[in-house]
Amino acid sequence: MNDTTKVITATELKTNLGKYIDYVAEDNEVIITKNGKKAIRITPYITEIERYYTVKENALDYQYGGKKVSYEEFMEIYEHSELRMEYINGEIVLLGSPNPFHQDISGNLYIHLRAYLKNKSCKVFYAPFDVHFYKKDLQTPDVMQPDLLMACDLEDSVNEKDRYMGTPSLCIEILSKSTRSKDMVDKLNTYMLSGVREFWIVDPNKYSVLVYGFKDFEIDEYTTYKLGDTLVSCFFEGLEIAVNEIFEI
Repeated sequence: MNDTTKVITATELKTNLGKYIDYVAEDNEVIITKNGKKAIRITPYITEIERYYTVKENALDYQYGGKKVSYEEFMEIYEHSELRMEYINGEIVLLGSPNPFHQDISGNLYIHLRAYLKNKSCKVFYAPFDVHFYKKDLQTPDVMQPDLLMACDLEDSVNEKDRYMGTPSLCIEILSKSTRSKDMVDKLNTYMLSGVREFWIVDPNKYSVLVYGFKDFEIDEYTTYKLGDTLVSCFFEGLEIAVNEIFEI
C-alpha cells in the first residue's frame, strides 16, 4: 500500500463522502473496511488509453533479463480493449486512425484485388483484421492487422472462435509517419519469416510501391514501381495494377 492510499471505515465514508471523493479525484485511492475487513477500493477513473499505458508501464517489469510481455498477456489486454493494437516482437503497438488519402489508397487496392479474385478461392480483407503470424522456429506469434491481405487458406484456417489463424499469401502496408519504420523493418521481417509469399509497401509520399517476393523464408526478389509503371505481382499470376490507379483520389 502506498502513501496515497487511505484506509477508512464505511461509517467514516458516509460522514465525509465529499472529502474522500475529492481525495480520490487527486489521483489517490481509498479502501473502505466493514466489520474490520477490507471490502471496497475506490480509485480514480481512467480512460481506456490511460489504462493501456498503465498496463504497458507495469509490463516493463517483464522485459528485464530479456523477457517481454507474453502473448497471453497481450491477448488478455486486447480482449478487454476497444483500441486497435498489434503485438510485435513481444511489444504492444497502438494503431492510429488512417488519414483520408490512406483510405483512398486502401479502397483503390481493395477494388482491384477483389476484381482479380472473382471466381477464385482466395479472398481479400482490409484492416482491422487480425492475423497471428508464426515466424519460423518461434512458438510465440506476432499479431498484426495488415492494411490489406489476400488469404488463400481460409477453408482450413478458421478456428472455433471464427478467428482466422492462417497465413496470408499477400500482405499490404500503406506507410504513414508513425508506422514507416515498423512497416519497413519489423513487419517485413515478420511476413518473410512466417511464410507470406508477397509483401507490398505503399508509400503515399513518394507515390511508389515496393514489392517483395519471398521464397524459403528469404527475400527472393523486389521491385519498386512508380507513377506511370504497372505493378506486377511476384506470386499471383496475372495480377497487374497501374500505379496511377492506386493513388487516385
